[in-house]
Amino acid sequence: MDLLNTLVDKGLRRETPTRAEALAVLATTDDELLDVVAAAGKVRRHWFGRRVKLNYLVNLKSGLCPEDCSYCSQRLGSKADILKYTWLKPDEASQAAAAGLAGGAKRVCLVASGRGPTDRDVDRVSDTIKAIKEQNEDVEVCACLGLLSDGQAERLREAGADAYNHNLNTSESTYGEITTTHTYADRVDTVRKAHAAGLSACSGLIAGMGETDEDLVDVVFSLRELDPDSVPVNFLIPFEGTPLAKEWNLTPQRCLRILAMVRFVCPDVEVRIAGGREVHLRTMQPLALHLANSIFLGDYLTSEGQAGKADLEMIADAGFEVEGAGEVTLPEHRASGGCGSHAGGGACGSHDGAGCGSHEDAGCGSHEGGGVCGSAPAPAPAASADEPRPDLVAVRRRGAGTDLAPNA
Repeated sequence: MDLLNTLVDKGLRRETPTRAEALAVLATTDDELLDVVAAAGKVRRHWFGRRVKLNYLVNLKSGLCPEDCSYCSQRLGSKADILKYTWLKPDEASQAAAAGLAGGAKRVCLVASGRGPTDRDVDRVSDTIKAIKEQNEDVEVCACLGLLSDGQAERLREAGADAYNHNLNTSESTYGEITTTHTYADRVDTVRKAHAAGLSACSGLIAGMGETDEDLVDVVFSLRELDPDSVPVNFLIPFEGTPLAKEWNLTPQRCLRILAMVRFVCPDVEVRIAGGREVHLRTMQPLALHLANSIFLGDYLTSEGQAGKADLEMIADAGFEVEGAGEVTLPEHRASGGCGSHAGGGACGSHDGAGCGSHEDAGCGSHEGGGVCGSAPAPAPAASADEPRPDLVAVRRRGAGTDLAPNA
């Protein structure tokens, strides 16, 4: 296929595809899907080999967010039956992080719901970062706290943060349909503040909210322009009790095409499969490792993910290997220059609105996608690929903010 040969050549040269080429990837048929995966896989292996970076979410403060992000279970007015708790103490957060690190994670993503941190909140998170790094000197720490005010990114960097996550989530033209309490420009400003402070910028998207192919291409091209080191790709988790609870628009094949398009547009960037992979990729998750080089280990912010042990088995069975703590995530040309050079140079990723990259609540501050814990939901009767699967959406009841152990 001439299109795929062209995209591989461009990806190996770090050349941006055209919008028409990106749209054509999303328009490929299921019969062409394995060819698409194989082509994007060549680009992924060129820049990242067969390494898979593991990231671990710690939800520092869950629920009760004043923002109205439609996709988020922690949003204002959410009726989702999620865990709600205020700030974890630094030692509690450090203990939660230790579980993920023991499971093989090299990056911890500290997420908190809310519009953005106060200066006191930044002090709290700074103390938490120091507590985690005292116990684990080589760990990468990414903060995901919502919209940043002037000077806050610099303070987080001074405290030892390596990265900051804040997702764009969707295209600028449709952003107002998803959120009204802040703007797309607010999100762009926060990513730029992180960059300017010397933090590795992490910013991604949420697919499955009813957007068009053009919206997906718009947001990915906007991300390419912002040049984050890490791009988390979230797939909407339609939580009951949120405005998007009925949005079941994704199939495993659609998810793979989206990941392939992101890889072609952002060839040398850490592409992370974030919230919703268990719900929408399901048994196709191993194929997605040929496109993305990073995943979250275990649970998310407010929902349960695949058990950490199952994640590790999946990576090994698919012929990949877990990236070691001493390995640099990004290619040399990125890792040696500024943003991506810290602690192995990766990026963050958990989502929640603010961006760590996991989505779940992907809204203002951290959310959905975040969390840490959980066992995989019980198997359900077989369903066709395009049918809703609410049985796969499990609210997190373990890990951070509870007395139960996580599932890392």
